[in-house]
Amino acid sequence: MRTVDMTGSPYAPPAASLADTVRVPVAPPLWNPNAAANWSLLFTPAFGAFLHLLNWRALGENDRAASAKAWFVISLVLLAMYVVLGLLLPDARTADGIGRAIGFVYLIVWYVSTARSQARYVKDKFGGAYPRKGWTRPLLIALAAMVGYVAVSAAIGFVIGFAVSR
Repeated sequence: MRTVDMTGSPYAPPAASLADTVRVPVAPPLWNPNAAANWSLLFTPAFGAFLHLLNWRALGENDRAASAKAWFVISLVLLAMYVVLGLLLPDARTADGIGRAIGFVYLIVWYVSTARSQARYVKDKFGGAYPRKGWTRPLLIALAAMVGYVAVSAAIGFVIGFAVSR
């Protein structure tokens, strides 16, 4: 025979046990993946790929972090290739045009193939509720790296131009 507990209201909803509660994953502090991709328009995909690499590591996604690292390394190689392209092609306008075209295609391929997947992952897992990392430090580092890249590129061009003219 079954006993019925009549101490509570028969019309009250059933009480949930602790096992029934929904567990929301705790999000680590991250850089906004969409913002990182947007800043890559100015600072090249190397910037976004590096921040996505750090985000994937924070999320514990080591395979995806390795992929982001590969994109970062390829981006750096591409930046070096721009300097070489400028030295090999006699017409600066042609070198600039080819470099811009390659860079634009690379940016689109990087974004479509990997960058937006992190934005989707973060949105699906945490929505908008995750702690955000600040932008001051990475943007200042990117700005310093960009100035350094331009200075080194100009110095290489100057030295090679001077050596060829002799």
